[in-house]
Amino acid sequence: MSGLFENSEIRDLIEKVRQGERLNRQDGIRLMQSNDLLALGYMANLVRERKNGNKAYFIVNRHINHTNICVNLCPLCAFGVDKDNPQAYTMSLEEIEAKALEVKDTGVSEIHIVGGLHPDLPYEYYLEMLRRVRDCLPDVHIQAFTAVEIDYLSQISEKSLEEVFRDLIDAGLGSLPGGGAEVFSPRVREKICEKKISGDRWLEVMETAHNMGLRTNATMLYGHIETIEERVDHLLRLRELQDKTGGFQSFIPLAFHPKNTRLEQPNATRTTGFEDLKVLAVSRLLLDNFDHIKAFWIMIGPKLAQVSLSFGVDDIDGTVIEEKITHAAGADTAQALSKDELVTMIKAAGRQPVERDTLYNVIREDF
Repeated sequence: MSGLFENSEIRDLIEKVRQGERLNRQDGIRLMQSNDLLALGYMANLVRERKNGNKAYFIVNRHINHTNICVNLCPLCAFGVDKDNPQAYTMSLEEIEAKALEVKDTGVSEIHIVGGLHPDLPYEYYLEMLRRVRDCLPDVHIQAFTAVEIDYLSQISEKSLEEVFRDLIDAGLGSLPGGGAEVFSPRVREKICEKKISGDRWLEVMETAHNMGLRTNATMLYGHIETIEERVDHLLRLRELQDKTGGFQSFIPLAFHPKNTRLEQPNATRTTGFEDLKVLAVSRLLLDNFDHIKAFWIMIGPKLAQVSLSFGVDDIDGTVIEEKITHAAGADTAQALSKDELVTMIKAAGRQPVERDTLYNVIREDF
């Protein structure tokens, strides 16, 4: 073992990681409790480089948030509003088509679509949305609708999950984002998103998607009221499903932004950089069957995302373009970064930039 960590409180776990042994729940709790950030980074980087070498992935993508009207109005969310709110909006199919056409000749390889659970939009709206984006951008991958939205489409259409997925795939759906997972703990969900589907249902939707050949991402929202144990249990449930299906591509820890939410307290602060790096590193260590750990720079800022490339992260997401959900909660990051900015960030961190598509096929790596 490196002499640098001989006196670390987690030196036995460092040895387990060096030997490639799977970490258990108690190991995960100890890692989350540890303040030996450099040891955590060292371990996570070992796993990261075993899986991905020196590569750091990014994508050229555009976000479309088609509506902020939502029947759930979760306390954790600053984006969703009811339909009578002056800030409420819903894009027409023509507006969505225009958003897609804006990026037609810009090298975008992914359109990312998520929004609120609108009480009045018909099922056909969602299918036609996909068809129009696919027809405008036939070579672009459409990643759309969280597991929460998929469950809602199943409700309003009175169709099974399998039938909904068949319809969406026929209309152009390529994969699912990982949102809506929050923290699986029922205790937490009762307080931060009581109307949202359960953690069990989220996992069921994802398992169904995987069984139908769709790849998906996974997330965890941290830094609100969850305990360390609840974080670890969340990660282990994801690992368990991945053992079963192998359908998850990347895991994205999402740092909670309290501003403008009903969870905001007078002295509420965002997560610290220390905490963000710890969660990213521990996620890399526990999720040994996930190929990729992503730092969403919109959430933690470009500079910390850059540092995270030495703490287990191998993906910093993408150009994004016009993200609204995190910014509604007070994110002060830009709404887009150029490809050149992402390449510069990655190179300055000593990593090899790799432009990828949604399914991690390499588009370009000769930067």
